[in-house]
Amino acid sequence: MAGRIGRVLLLSGGTACAALFVQALFVQSRAETPEAGAKVTQVTGLSGVKSKTKGHLVVNGGNLNFTHEQLKVDVPVNSVEDVVTGNDSQRAVGGTLGTLSMLAPYGGGRFLSLFRTKLDTLTIKYRDTDGGLHGAIFTMPAGKADLLKKDLLAAGAHTSVPSEAAAAPTAKEQKQ
Repeated sequence: MAGRIGRVLLLSGGTACAALFVQALFVQSRAETPEAGAKVTQVTGLSGVKSKTKGHLVVNGGNLNFTHEQLKVDVPVNSVEDVVTGNDSQRAVGGTLGTLSMLAPYGGGRFLSLFRTKLDTLTIKYRDTDGGLHGAIFTMPAGKADLLKKDLLAAGAHTSVPSEAAAAPTAKEQKQ
């Protein structure tokens, strides 16, 4: 069907319509392919990275890569001793506007703080090349932390909290 539409557009509208059609197909195909890793906020912990830095976190080969503009930090996955995920929430109205809203009369600002957005947290504990113990905390959109944890565990990281799928007994184990 897409071929027929493309031919009709080429015949009727010329190159401008064809360009729009090709662009629409490209956007659709990019939306269908999942992006590896996640857009995260590094709350604290990575060496050389300021607190609350936004970036991209991905498990690539044997490393956990955090990138922000030209800054790139690699943590070897085999040095990760613990990976923990969690669910949290944050104020929907934050920053200066959220702070100023607290001054609203009759508790209006407190009412605004009731509106929350859900997010996931990923906490890692790792050792550097000298054996020093470090930890890093990341926040990301809901549903992304478990995927990153699975990638880390598959690449060789360790965890003190097993994933829910591995911890749940199978039907065969429940019958016994």
